[in-house]
Amino acid sequence: MSRPPIQDVPVAQHPIRLGQFLKLAGLAEDGGHARELLDAGQVQVNGRPEARRGAQLRPGDVVAVGDLRARVAQPSNAAST
Repeated sequence: MSRPPIQDVPVAQHPIRLGQFLKLAGLAEDGGHARELLDAGQVQVNGRPEARRGAQLRPGDVVAVGDLRARVAQPSNAAST
C-alpha cells in the first residue's frame, strides 16, 4: 500500500514552532494532542524523530505523524524565485 501524498501547508510567518504546525496542518487536534504525539515519539521531522514542541520549522521541512505527512510551505501569494 502506498503512502498518502505530502500535504503542503502554507505558513505566513517563518520559522514556526512544531507544536503550532501540528495543529495548523491538522496532524493534531489541539495543543494537548500535539504534546501527547510528541511525548509518545510519534512525530518525525525530515525523517528523524522529534520530541521538542518548540522545534523551529522552516519552508521545506516535512513533518510526519504515522502515514500523514505535511510540508511547511510559503503562502501562495509569496513571490517565488
